[in-house]
Amino acid sequence: MALIEEFNRSGNWLFKRRGYLPVILLVAAIVYMAQRDFTGYSIHHYHDIIYLIVSLSGLGVRILTIGQTPRNTSGRNIAGQKAEVLNTTGIYSLLRHPLYLGNFIIWLGIALFLESVMFIVLFVLVFWLYYERIMFAEEFFLREKFGRAYLEWAENTPAFLPKFRNWQASKLRFSWKNVLKREYNGFINIFITFTILDFARNYFSAGKPYPSLLWIYLVGAALVVWIVLRTLEKNTSLFREEGR
Repeated sequence: MALIEEFNRSGNWLFKRRGYLPVILLVAAIVYMAQRDFTGYSIHHYHDIIYLIVSLSGLGVRILTIGQTPRNTSGRNIAGQKAEVLNTTGIYSLLRHPLYLGNFIIWLGIALFLESVMFIVLFVLVFWLYYERIMFAEEFFLREKFGRAYLEWAENTPAFLPKFRNWQASKLRFSWKNVLKREYNGFINIFITFTILDFARNYFSAGKPYPSLLWIYLVGAALVVWIVLRTLEKNTSLFREEGR
């Protein structure tokens, strides 16, 4: 098998299983803390808030993306590649993979929580190796489907780091309905992940088998928001919107 076909095949395999990466990283973080020497370590919750803000800024990138894209693009589907149109405006005029940039920033905030340069470097390497193949497979699919239109867009648009001078306003208006129905799970997952890591940090550093009060309040508030949004999405038509 030629290398290009191998990259495409493995990229599609990883694409269908990309939801496993957060679980792998979370388990790796807990294992790392279990082996860590916490002698002299002090917990500063204002650091935790900074790391949470980093992760929420990554969610913000995802929100900017999802809010201005049509149905059957930029999705969480796991069955295979899918794109009915080629997104080239809005945030897609700045970079080709904004959702993956958002994911990276979300997990960078979580990696920072461990306050370990070694773990942060390991996270960056694993994330890049994992998503590089996925991005290759997506671009292979888009090139086959959209041909010259894709090549012209890709030639002037970087893959991962935004080129802000390329900005073109989105062809679609921003839709909060689309955001709320598609991103509420990602929202709660951020708070749950931080709370689990806080629990692990407390346990391994001080033998306290419970999360800090700060994270109990934060995850509790986030859970209330999640319940409200999920109830509305599953039981009403409030978030339904034509073409989104």
